[in-house]
Amino acid sequence: MTNADPLELAKFSDLAHKWWDPESEFRPLHQINPLRLDWIDQLAAIKGKQVVDVGCGGGILAESMARRGAHVLGVDLADKPLKVAQLHAMEAGVANLEYRSIAAEALADEQAGQFDVVTCMEMLEHVPDPASVVRACAKMAKPGGWLFFSTINRNPKAYLFAIVGAEYMLKLLPKGTHEFARFIRPAELARWVREAGLDTVQYKGLEYNPITRQYWLSGDTSVNYMVACRKPLAA
Repeated sequence: MTNADPLELAKFSDLAHKWWDPESEFRPLHQINPLRLDWIDQLAAIKGKQVVDVGCGGGILAESMARRGAHVLGVDLADKPLKVAQLHAMEAGVANLEYRSIAAEALADEQAGQFDVVTCMEMLEHVPDPASVVRACAKMAKPGGWLFFSTINRNPKAYLFAIVGAEYMLKLLPKGTHEFARFIRPAELARWVREAGLDTVQYKGLEYNPITRQYWLSGDTSVNYMVACRKPLAA
């Protein structure tokens, strides 16, 4: 069985036409993208690298990495966002960018050890078996390759900020975007990363000020956070 939730796929497909509207429900993704792009690029130096973006959605991160000179493959199982991503890239004339509808696990079997950089952002909390996605991402990476994951912590503060605040009070995201039970504690993600044979390099928190409507990276991983990992070189 494919490691995907049909309800989650439908949720994002219904909003696909708004993906590239920076004032839509996807405004937070547009706002945080420069931060995560710079962080990934600083660590992995993506220009000229083979990169796969797992759970690429409408292509905001994938396209921005291609614009930095990476050779990018974006993969997702939600067909409408994928079509939006393809159309936007075509209209913008972005080179070095390809999209495919394929599960992470299937791509890992097909292209094991083929990518210098693997990104999987804002996706793990939307699948039934996130550990399986981490293992698949590890399998795709070349020895010495970089892997980047982002998700949301599971604690009362994260519930208050990411669901009550973001979805109901500030209306930054559509209601029902996230399920608290699917949020992932850093210790859980760290265990999956370790079990997949990866080394953790760095954690970064992502914070938001509702007054200035600004995001920034910090060391606070209590709500939104990202982790950078490396696949060890072959012995």
